[in-house]
Amino acid sequence: MSQARVRWITGKQFIGTDSTNHSVVLSTPDEGIGMKPSELMLVALASCTAVDVVEILAKKRTPLESLEIEVDGQQDSDPPWTFRKIHVHYKLRGQGLTDKSAAQAIELSEEKYCSVAATLRGVAEITTSFELLA
Repeated sequence: MSQARVRWITGKQFIGTDSTNHSVVLSTPDEGIGMKPSELMLVALASCTAVDVVEILAKKRTPLESLEIEVDGQQDSDPPWTFRKIHVHYKLRGQGLTDKSAAQAIELSEEKYCSVAATLRGVAEITTSFELLA
C-alpha cells in the first residue's frame, strides 16, 4: 500500500513525505518556497512515465543517454481548478533509438504501466508528443 504524509510548517508551507521517507517542500505561489501542489501532480505524472520509459527501452536494449519530459496542464478557471487537458512532451536521446521504439515505450507507459496517468485519465485528457535529440 502506498502512503504519504503532509506536515504544515508555517503560513502556507508544507513538507510532504512519502513511504520511503523522501520529502518535498510545498507551498502556494505567494510563499515562494516550495512546489505548488497542483504542479506536483504534473511532476508525479512526468516522473511516473519517465521510470516506465527508461525501463521499457532498457529491456528493449535501447538504453537512453538522456530523457527530459515537459508537462503542460490546462485547468478550469474556477475552483477547484480541475485539470482538463494535460500534454506530455518527451525529449529523448540514445544510440539506436528510433521513432518507433520511443513511441512504443511512451504508449506502453501511458496505457499500461503509469498509475498516475491511469488515475488522471478519468478527469483530464492526456496527450503526448516526443522528439529524438541528436
